[in-house]
Amino acid sequence: MPCLNTSDMAPSGAPLPRERQSVPRACTAQEIERFFRCCSLSDLEGAARKVCERVHGHAVYLRGLIEFTNYCTSNCLYCGIRRDNQKVRRFRMDEGQILDAVQQGLSMGFKTFVLQGGEDPRWTVDRICRLVESIKAATRNRVAVTLSCGMKSGDGYRKFADAGADRYLLRFETSDPELHVRLRDGQTLDQRLEALDHIRSAGFQVGSGFMTGLPGELPETRLDNILLCQSLGLDMVGIGPFIPHPDTPLAGQSSQGIELALQGTALLRLALPLAHIPATTAAGSIVQNGRELMILHGANVLMPNMTPEAFKKSYLLYPGKICIEESCARSLADLKESLFDIGRALSFERADAVKLAHWRHSRHLTKGGLYG
Repeated sequence: MPCLNTSDMAPSGAPLPRERQSVPRACTAQEIERFFRCCSLSDLEGAARKVCERVHGHAVYLRGLIEFTNYCTSNCLYCGIRRDNQKVRRFRMDEGQILDAVQQGLSMGFKTFVLQGGEDPRWTVDRICRLVESIKAATRNRVAVTLSCGMKSGDGYRKFADAGADRYLLRFETSDPELHVRLRDGQTLDQRLEALDHIRSAGFQVGSGFMTGLPGELPETRLDNILLCQSLGLDMVGIGPFIPHPDTPLAGQSSQGIELALQGTALLRLALPLAHIPATTAAGSIVQNGRELMILHGANVLMPNMTPEAFKKSYLLYPGKICIEESCARSLADLKESLFDIGRALSFERADAVKLAHWRHSRHLTKGGLYG
């Protein structure tokens, strides 16, 4: 018998117009803990799918991913582009190459672009600001720009926002403070969370997230990851399975498969019903239909790779990464077909934070936001 009653969270059928729909109830921390300990993956899948359909209908939103540099001063133990990996073929796209990729995506219908890169000292805050301004000008401010380029100062995040960037993604990776220090070369979890506070204060829509199945991770950590995301009131949450890279200190560790990521995705949807949750490339790399499975468990975003083919193969955070041998157009065609098979459809909508859109209609949110 199902352990979840979602009748008050997700009425069936197509979603109402945003201005008329009520906000699906976010599960409490106590409920999330009970679901984590007691519910089957099948029960979680059904509940999360209903909540996702209530908010987003059957749309899966697209963000064009541009990986613009794989130089990184950080030395995280799990990452394939870590500073000490001497086997990486390093690259650094220039402004013209990035703008060309954006224009290509714009011609295909993309309205959101994610600029992702390592912590590259050549790509300074001011240089990234000029890039964002150029993208906004070249597209006549028709697109949203998400930045994912690591830790910066509070002033740096404010400069990004002033330049026109709309969203910032900075994953905390694990909520276990001791594990965080070990895996991230001495950087503390508190430092990461302080950075997320600065990002929020700068006015960004905020994204974060974590890996599942990390070496040294305890079951309680997986629950705490979910609850931390909820307490942060995130607009976007990325979750993916740990995949050991052969040229890192964690090369000899094993992956725990996709099930933990599916459980995490479903619980995130119940904890943060309005959040945008990507079906990550890592999930599709560990299981052939991994992204589709994540969508069925509550994810609602895909990020096709628009990095020029000359650079794609050199941005490998983990081995076996999918879609590096094919064009973005080919990937889109394949995704359209696979999503049709599971009752979903690609959407090129800009898809800003849902709670932001709800606020524009209702004007009744408290200072703390929907999640307090």
